[in-house]
Amino acid sequence: MYLKKISGPRAVTLPDGTVMTRADLPPADTRRWVASRKAAVVRGVVHGLISQDEALDLYKLSAEEFMEWVEAVTKHGEQALKATAVQKFRQN
Repeated sequence: MYLKKISGPRAVTLPDGTVMTRADLPPADTRRWVASRKAAVVRGVVHGLISQDEALDLYKLSAEEFMEWVEAVTKHGEQALKATAVQKFRQN
């Protein structure tokens, strides 16, 4: 078995004790961004599994969009990433 050479860790342990690997991240060609996929990318970056620059390049995201995801999770939890909850958590 051959392992692909990557920069950074292959797995990280999250604060709740679960282990997150690169296999837990969404595919690079993701087109439909549901809350669970957004949350996986945010968790991966926050806990050091993948760098923010790598995530932005891999998923073709803008820095502003990604920072909105991080802010939503930080302030309101993963529920704030749902498209139906945008109005509920939006600040006036």
